[in-house]
Amino acid sequence: MQHKGKLIAIEGTDGSGKSTQFRLACARFRDAKNVRCIQFPRYDQPSAALLKMYLNGDFGTDPESVNPYAASTFFAVDRYASFKTDWGAHYQGGGAVLCDRYTTSNAIHQAGKLPKEAQQGFVSWLFDFEYRLLGLPKPDCVIFLDMPVQHALALLQNRQGDGGDIHERDHAYMAHCRESARALCDQYGWHKIDCVAHGNLRAAEDIHREIYTVIQRVLGELDA
Repeated sequence: MQHKGKLIAIEGTDGSGKSTQFRLACARFRDAKNVRCIQFPRYDQPSAALLKMYLNGDFGTDPESVNPYAASTFFAVDRYASFKTDWGAHYQGGGAVLCDRYTTSNAIHQAGKLPKEAQQGFVSWLFDFEYRLLGLPKPDCVIFLDMPVQHALALLQNRQGDGGDIHERDHAYMAHCRESARALCDQYGWHKIDCVAHGNLRAAEDIHREIYTVIQRVLGELDA
């Protein structure tokens, strides 16, 4: 099948400010009829049932309780369902899709469970599974928000009434995920955006301007 659309994924480890940056980016394209904004996981949909159980700790109270291949299938099912029932026709008709998390999130969060020598085999399997076997489109661009763990933890602690899921509660796991994400940026040419400069958090609007510049470049002449 010939895909004609554009797909851009915004990624980041927990506490990276990704949700804020996704919201700011979508606001820029609010009036652009050819741009859809999609968030994953879709917790309110039946297709997210297993991944909700996983993140809630029903299968074990730490991320390693579920191996990365099994955990990845939970998220893949939700993406497949959304593509078939929601945004697939828009994308295949030439529309642009801006995603808060995508297949690339599994590459970051699940590869981080594995020793370094096993990570490439997992990522190769993941991309083949979702892009070839399930037929989901590959992203045209992946934007990774690189947030040092100590800063991410401070931001997470400021969330009022949010105890966090099993990923957010495991600080060593968060560090492994950041390390694997930085390696993926180098290997696959993802656009890495530093969220900290000279030891200080960058302003959200400053980061947003950099993200928007990248998105504009990918979408070409699309009028936001």
